Order: sequence, then C-alpha cells, then structure tokens
Amino acid sequence: MVSDAPRQIDGHIVLVGLPGAGKTTVGRSVAKALGRPFLDFDLEIERRAGMSVARIFAELGEPAFRRMEVELTRELSAAPPMILSPGGGWVTNSGVIAMLRPPGCLIHLLVSPAEAVRRLSRSRTTRPLLLQADPSVKMQALWDARAGLYNSADTILNVEVVEPQAITDSIVALAHGRMPAIG
Repeated sequence: MVSDAPRQIDGHIVLVGLPGAGKTTVGRSVAKALGRPFLDFDLEIERRAGMSVARIFAELGEPAFRRMEVELTRELSAAPPMILSPGGGWVTNSGVIAMLRPPGCLIHLLVSPAEAVRRLSRSRTTRPLLLQADPSVKMQALWDARAGLYNSADTILNVEVVEPQAITDSIVALAHGRMPAIG
C-alpha cells in the first residue's frame, strides 16, 4: 500500500516486519544510498546491556527487553534522521510508533511466515525462534499477533521474491518523494 502522493521523508525511515524480512540487510543498504546513519535496535540494545538479546530474554525477561526498546525509541525521537531497524516485536510496544511519526515513516517489509522461516534457516546466526520444535508454528503466531501493527505502516513493500537492491531502490525513491518500483 503506497499513498497516492508520496512525500519526501524528512524523519527516520523505520523498517518493520517479521524476523527474516531483511530489515537489517536492507536498512544498511538504504542508509548507505541515502548517506544516513543506520541503527539496528537489537545490536544497540546488546551493546548497551553488555549481553545478547537471547541472554536478556533469558535472564531479565521479555518485559525488560521491551522497556529497553521503548527507551531507545524515546531517545531516537529527538535524533537526526536515520534508517532504523527495530526487532520484529518492537511494534507491540504501546506508543513507540507515535514517538517516531510523523515526520518518520514506517515501511513494512512484507514476507509470509513460511518465507521468514526459510530465510532464517539459511542465516549463519542461530535464532532462538528456530530452536523450537516447529518454528513455522511460532512464526505464524507472531504474524497473527502483529500483522495489524505491521500493516499500519505508511508503506508496505512485498519483498518475498524481490532482490534486496530493488527493495533499496524503492525505499530510496520513497525517501525522495517518488513512487517506488515495487509495492
């Protein structure tokens, strides 16, 4: 879903979607193309906490991690425009979307739960999600719980069968107020 009259994006560009949608990969590429800083929320939270996200969840619990996401979002609301890649569950934090937009813009990188699991299984990084008996059941549950929040994005790009460079080019076009090649 793309608005009829795109506007230039003067605030943060926030990439949202299921784990495995490509938020970090695309985010880095878009940041480079636009000459903006890139911030991966999970990496920044790990840096600040001095432990991995998995360890934060195990030792401090998910509510503590979500509070860290909200705190980081609050800080970023006053920061110069960046390309942001929050974790897949960031959208479930009450009020975080409103902290960044406007002028920020949320872009949902849409992949099916099955494709997300396929992509994660190819990753060199072990994801806790994949350690479950049936990761596809968990991914479907995440989708069912979050789809409405993801779909409240300003733009939805179906990235399931599109090369990362085409996704980058589309987001760069959106940032400049032009219609993207994909949608």
